[in-house]
Amino acid sequence: MLERVVKKEILNALKISPAVLLAGARQIGKSTIVYDLDDRNYIVMDDITQLDAAIGDPQGYIQRVKKPVTIDEIQKIPQLLTPIKLYIDKNRKNGDFLLTGSANVLNLKKANESLSGRLIELTMYPFSAKEKNQDISTNIVEILFEFPINSIKYDKKMCKRVSKFIIEGGYPMSFLLHNEKDRFMWFNSYISTYIERDIRSIGELRDIDNFIRFFNVLTPRTANILNRSDMAKDTKLNMATIENYISLLEKVYQIYLLKPYYENIGKVFIKSPKIYLTDSGILSHMLNIKNEDELQNSRYKGSLFETFVFGELLKHITYSKSVMEFFYYRTQDKKEIDFIIQKGEKVLAIEVKSSYTVTNGDFKHIVDFQKRSQKEVIGIVFYSGEDIVSFRKDLFALPLGILL
Repeated sequence: MLERVVKKEILNALKISPAVLLAGARQIGKSTIVYDLDDRNYIVMDDITQLDAAIGDPQGYIQRVKKPVTIDEIQKIPQLLTPIKLYIDKNRKNGDFLLTGSANVLNLKKANESLSGRLIELTMYPFSAKEKNQDISTNIVEILFEFPINSIKYDKKMCKRVSKFIIEGGYPMSFLLHNEKDRFMWFNSYISTYIERDIRSIGELRDIDNFIRFFNVLTPRTANILNRSDMAKDTKLNMATIENYISLLEKVYQIYLLKPYYENIGKVFIKSPKIYLTDSGILSHMLNIKNEDELQNSRYKGSLFETFVFGELLKHITYSKSVMEFFYYRTQDKKEIDFIIQKGEKVLAIEVKSSYTVTNGDFKHIVDFQKRSQKEVIGIVFYSGEDIVSFRKDLFALPLGILL
């Protein structure tokens, strides 16, 4: 079994909290991780007998199950959350409940009982590139903040594998299938079997054809500012339906809305979020990109590279030991920076280029931001070359390969 960074997070959370929720998309390895934990009673709500018993008597069910217990697929029966809360209030013991869900169960309408102060929520994402290479000790975002960038060690051979990693994405079955046709069939099945099923199970989805049309219109817009009006126009759906579909896709961890950065620097900032698919493999499939030649020739090449970098940064930020905030930067006078990562008074301002060269002009919006910001800003342009290049003491071109 491939090691995952989040496993240490789970074990630590179980030591300090009576309940832990591990949430994330289907088929990313949640069940594999929790099943492998020692000395826990494991129950999966895909088991009809267990599900029926829990539905019939939720409170009695929680009283009777052997603790510590792992309840897999908790989103199937969110009415267990209230009995779990009541049990914890009377018998508080750290580590008693480990829950997993492929939907954000705490935001579901049925989950009407707060577990505030009783539960730690952890988000799990598809494999990062570092995890795929079993380098789980390296957190690249922490390194960028803590070490001289010129001294970062990386394998230049990895720079030639970036396109492969973009197309495969981070779902285990995707990168374990080496045949293009097999991967294509798996992604087709994943979208129809899991995404559609989860969407149907957690919310109102009266017309599956409308949803599929919406998803097809949404995917090419990844790495762009969310414009709900344009999407409504292109899909011929009303705004309420658009909002509902976006919310549902967020809840099943298929999209992420990245908030805009704000700082009082004499600029007017865009207020709408940017939208990203959370996996570059699903995006590649939706755009019918199956190999490196198709990626390099695609008109969506820039969005694919940016979506890949977004996903890698999000995973490293999520699993970091430090508290970090993640944004994009866009002003009304069209100064734009792909990503802003803030840690205290230090900021990483990051641009993504799919090209093999970087020029001073690629840093122009970062330099403008550096001049205006009160924070310490390090400017980075990720690119497809192999060398770390210093343009200034606080401006660097970095190979995309260091993410692998």
